Order: sequence, then structure tokens, then C-alpha cells
Amino acid sequence: MRVLGIDPGLTRCGVGVVEGVAGRPLTMLGVGVVRTPADAELGDRLVAVERGIEAWLDEYAPGYVAVERVFAQHNVRTVMGTAQASAVAMLCAARRGIPVALHTPSEVKAAVTGSGRADKAQVGAMVTRLLRPDR
Repeated sequence: MRVLGIDPGLTRCGVGVVEGVAGRPLTMLGVGVVRTPADAELGDRLVAVERGIEAWLDEYAPGYVAVERVFAQHNVRTVMGTAQASAVAMLCAARRGIPVALHTPSEVKAAVTGSGRADKAQVGAMVTRLLRPDR
């Protein structure tokens, strides 16, 4: 199974691809960031996010897409940009008939570390351990 994971954002949209089968370690195939300039027009930024995600879909041909679910934030502009980037990601997958799963940040943390309250350092350490990117 090959999965493209997307951490949506309008300025920085994180992307990563893993592949694996049950009972075997996951393999990291690629990781990166789709960036857009904060001073660009909104429409241009959304097109840039779309092109970036489409490039990842073309290169890795995932069978599934996992998108981090937008959650409530105090800054309305930030949550709007995140929601818009999330919608672009889901649209790109839907156009290709690729199933999309939405996960909250705490669900991702719990799946990776066993605790939905893990901090970034704990998540990073466990991801490194699980994917062993140095091999």
C-alpha cells in the first residue's frame, strides 16, 4: 500500500509518501514541502498548491491520500488558508479516484506514538524510528 500524506497549509504544505505491507516496516519514498509566497494572490497560491500536489501524485501514484483534518485555531486567516489547501488536496485526489482519509492531529500523534498528546519532538523521534530514513 502506498500513501501520500498531506499536512495542508497555504504557505507550507507538507507532503510525504510511505509504502508498506502488513507485518513489514514502512518505507519512506519521499518527503517535501509545497511552498507559496505569502504576498501572492490567493488564487495563485491555490494553483501553486494544486500543481505541487499533482506533481507528487504523478511521481508516486499513491493508492490512498491521508490529509490532516483542519481544527479550530484562534487565527481565522490561518484556519481559512489551511482549509483551502486541504480542499485542494482532496480535490486533486478525488479527480483521480484516489480515496482520501482525514485525520486530526491528535489521531496522527496517537497512531505514531501511542499518545494523542505527544509533542513534536516525540512524534519526530518515533517517525525516525519507524521509517529509519538513514538506511
